[in-house]
Amino acid sequence: MAVKHNSKVIFEVGLDENRIPEKIQWSADDAQVSNEPAEAVMISVWNDQTKETLRMDLWTKEMKMFEMQVFFHQTLKSMSEVYRRATNDDKMADTMMDFVDYFEEKLELEKKRNGGAN
Repeated sequence: MAVKHNSKVIFEVGLDENRIPEKIQWSADDAQVSNEPAEAVMISVWNDQTKETLRMDLWTKEMKMFEMQVFFHQTLKSMSEVYRRATNDDKMADTMMDFVDYFEEKLELEKKRNGGAN
């Protein structure tokens, strides 16, 4: 199959003197996003030759713990949904979602959201 269209997603990371992220921005032509601020980004890339996942996980030092907990919860939930669509393995996807619910419960995310926790 021939490539009909190329699309770019660009992340720009501003680092402090210790190379810790201070500012993250991203742009995506097809989504009409330009220099949108972000506090965190997780990227996974599958390398077919080595059969390994390459990862890049970045977050700004200003990101609050509660925000990171919500970010992880939403990421885990999304990964469960993507796994279901990609594999049609409902049983495992349901098991993953059980963990997502457990994660949310143990961190008391709903309670913190309603109480305005940081």
